[in-house]
Amino acid sequence: MLATAPASIFLAQEARSLLTRLSRVRPFALEIPSVLAAAVTPAAQTAVEAHMARGRRRLRTMVLGYLRWLRGAQAQDATPAEVQARFTFLRLRFNAMLSQFDIFADALVQRTEHDNGVRLAGLDVVAADALCISGGYFEAPPVICYLDRGHGAAIRRARTRLPGGGENPVAIVRIPRERMVGSGIASSLVHEVGHQGAALLDLVNSLRPILQALQQKDGAEQVAWTIFERCISEILADFWAVAKVGVSATTGLIGVVSLPRAFVFRINMDDPHPFPWIRVRLSTAMGRALYPHPQWARLEQMWDAFYPLAGLDEPRQRVIAVLLKTLPAFVALLANHRPRALRGRTLPEVLGVAERQPARLAQLFQAWGGSPAEMRRAAPSLVFAVIGQARADGKINPEEESRLLTSLLTYWAVRGTLDMSALCGQRPHAVARFEAPAHARAARPVPVRRRASLTALQTHHATTPN
Repeated sequence: MLATAPASIFLAQEARSLLTRLSRVRPFALEIPSVLAAAVTPAAQTAVEAHMARGRRRLRTMVLGYLRWLRGAQAQDATPAEVQARFTFLRLRFNAMLSQFDIFADALVQRTEHDNGVRLAGLDVVAADALCISGGYFEAPPVICYLDRGHGAAIRRARTRLPGGGENPVAIVRIPRERMVGSGIASSLVHEVGHQGAALLDLVNSLRPILQALQQKDGAEQVAWTIFERCISEILADFWAVAKVGVSATTGLIGVVSLPRAFVFRINMDDPHPFPWIRVRLSTAMGRALYPHPQWARLEQMWDAFYPLAGLDEPRQRVIAVLLKTLPAFVALLANHRPRALRGRTLPEVLGVAERQPARLAQLFQAWGGSPAEMRRAAPSLVFAVIGQARADGKINPEEESRLLTSLLTYWAVRGTLDMSALCGQRPHAVARFEAPAHARAARPVPVRRRASLTALQTHHATTPN
């Protein structure tokens, strides 16, 4: 009997302790207060809460099953080591599930911060817009943004496996605090959104075989195609950022990767990021291909003056020379690639490049006259592109830029809240269907799936800052 087995009694008590701790893991809606404008979207909140509720039910079932097993005949014949081994596995699963709670808590608890909570809600709106592409090629998941120390951004993509099992129901984007608030934040944010978009379109797997085939050719360019293939995930995210926010993506990138010279020229073949010097030149090459304009040559001249090649050892000089020689062909490949997911269209065609040409962005800024009221009518990512272009053209200073963007982020947060409130008041079933507010309906989130995916965990963390 259980009463006569000290090991079983001890482990039963430990298992019951897990149940008491599990009972204290309550829905975030009961734990994290915030003003309405700072809250995440109903789709994101519902997806997270539903995922956590399923996890709690699974854990409770596992613990209760272990307790039943302890009372059964099999446990009576088991050795203390075997009984302990079963409990150890149970506790590991329990702790892994709690780590999921912390992942979401880190993002959601910041919505209680004064000012930052509302700005983050505004960034959620920007992220949703940046993920949206014309043509309905995928259903976009909800996005939650949060701030963290350091100067590199990161994303935990939706529909990837979480620690302890289960599929991540939302995309969680980490933004460095030092980027708040200026147009440079768009570079970090939209780069991370680009990782999610590229995954939804399976762009890496679409391009990798082509790049691997190019590596088979003899000649000096082989090393360049090897580097491009190894770094293709990060390069695609940078391409998405340039396509969505124009020159802001490049100037923001320069702000992030302006590191001591030794780091800027450190060529690490195991790093999924291009080394900083060539990464900036990749960004300007993408900009020149998508938006022909003299500004890209000026940025290259400035970057080369910051980090001149003179003084580098001969091997790195050779690698950089072949990379620069191969850049035009590589960028042309990206711009003209027609992945199966886009059904014959190219990335520039679906990312709205035509409406983000520098001359048009400059015209929009002049027409808006620096008025937030005029800018509110445009898509948030387009607004960031306009302001970033104005900053590059010297039409707005950093102080004005920060005030303007702070006002716009607040407006987008409030508008998102009011749009959803009005929508729910008119059609109570809308939230149950996860319908997005008016400004984001083009990228409706996917309903939470009932069965967990076994997709491998693919979390992007910046080793070189993004």
